[in-house]
Amino acid sequence: MTRPAQPLLARPRARRAAVATLGTALALSACSVANSGDAATGGAGTGGDSASTVRIVLPQEPPSLEACDSSLTSVGVVLRSNVTQPLAERNATTGELEPLLATEWASTSDTEWTFTLRDDVTFSDGTAFDAEAAKHSIDRIFSPDLTCDVNGGMFAGTTLTTEAVDATTLKVTTDVPDPILPLRLSFVEIVPASASTTEEVRESVGTGPYKIADWQTGISVTLERNEDYWGEAPAYDSAEYVWRDEGTVRAAMVTAGEADLATGLGPDDGAGDTAVSYPNNETTAVRLDASQPPLDDIRVRQAVNYAIDRDGIVGSLFSGLGEPAGQLIPEGIIGFDPAVTAWEYDPEKAKSLIAEARAAGAPVDNEITLIGRNGQFPKIAETVEVLQSQLAEVGLNVSIQMVDTAEALQYQVKPFPEDRGPVALVIQHGNQAGDASFTMAQYMRTDSQESTTGTPELDALINAGNQAEGDARQVAFAEALAYERENITQFADLAHMTGILARGPKLDYEPNSSTGDEMRLAEMRPAS
Repeated sequence: MTRPAQPLLARPRARRAAVATLGTALALSACSVANSGDAATGGAGTGGDSASTVRIVLPQEPPSLEACDSSLTSVGVVLRSNVTQPLAERNATTGELEPLLATEWASTSDTEWTFTLRDDVTFSDGTAFDAEAAKHSIDRIFSPDLTCDVNGGMFAGTTLTTEAVDATTLKVTTDVPDPILPLRLSFVEIVPASASTTEEVRESVGTGPYKIADWQTGISVTLERNEDYWGEAPAYDSAEYVWRDEGTVRAAMVTAGEADLATGLGPDDGAGDTAVSYPNNETTAVRLDASQPPLDDIRVRQAVNYAIDRDGIVGSLFSGLGEPAGQLIPEGIIGFDPAVTAWEYDPEKAKSLIAEARAAGAPVDNEITLIGRNGQFPKIAETVEVLQSQLAEVGLNVSIQMVDTAEALQYQVKPFPEDRGPVALVIQHGNQAGDASFTMAQYMRTDSQESTTGTPELDALINAGNQAEGDARQVAFAEALAYERENITQFADLAHMTGILARGPKLDYEPNSSTGDEMRLAEMRPAS
């Protein structure tokens, strides 16, 4: 297989705060959960017996199961590589890009790539997979009638032209050289050529080992084995997903045997011996809406950074599972600069900057809405309360709004509500690909779907990084990230996180750095 000249991905990072043992906080015994037994199976008998069904409890219900939104965590954990599949997928352990629906790919010029596709694949609805379906799936994410998250997160600033040369040959041409195009395309889940380009679908059809069997809104999602799957059959006949806001409830469902796996846990949620910690790729931050006063004044955005006690948040709320962050990507991602550390906690400096902004006419007394998403990560509500308190201490007027996933997306992805006012949105960003290009495409370009600002100068730095290879790529993206922090300051980065899940004794599954965004059911099997 022909690959780009430089490594596609950096080595997985060695998290300095990696935790081998979770300590006494995780040794707490779980309490019983009233009325959770029926809910663990959806309350409707949709699944089979426990030996043939893996039962998973999530922090939140997915807003949809639309393939072009699979880069959203709540969608991807159910959909990606389970129901739908990309042309190639990244090995989370080695960082290598491996064949999937494409058997090989080659760069035939600086701007042209050719993919050879499998000829033995059908979608779960019986339609044949071919180059036309691959072309349609790629073209579809750029549809102006859809707001595909994968477009803004993976392709901002890039123009693609696709051609189905024949049934098993796909040609993709970019407007500028893109040495990691195969990696970008690994985030495009392939759907049939009949999938609408004007309306998003609620339930996607794919080529994966499972298909969507039942979705009872507010209760459960059930996947069942795709009997016509082209690859090796998965161990479980079906998978049932339910969701509970409280981490203690999710953990108790596993310890009580009502679920096999629970995600998004905190160290004091009571998972006991079922708890497993793993270094994930998530960074928690606050995105500041730099288009709205007073957050449109960089001095106010800098003041927010100086006002936050990151060591205190990581040490107390996160029980030391993580490390204070000074950039939106963690160690091991191309572009990460270890010399860029977390902002100093300096409330007096924050007050001074706010005073300067006030003197210059900035309306620093305007109420800022601090938005957190329910179930986003353990202790999210407590984290938001601490942030409000610390920002109030330096003189900012901050109110709290906790919302569900669907409402949070209104403030996270363009078009933002016109009457939103100044918003500080708590986000959790995972760079699954290992390259800063994806983070910057999602959040930092002027045309990014999740950016509230940007400059032509930063766009130029990002473009230079996108076309660079090898060591030059690392240098270019480190420079672009440093420019954003110093000259734009759209983010108050909080912490690089450590993941915790609960795994029941009947399940054999090892989490990895991608688990928070993509849980492959094919990697799960009954414990022997």
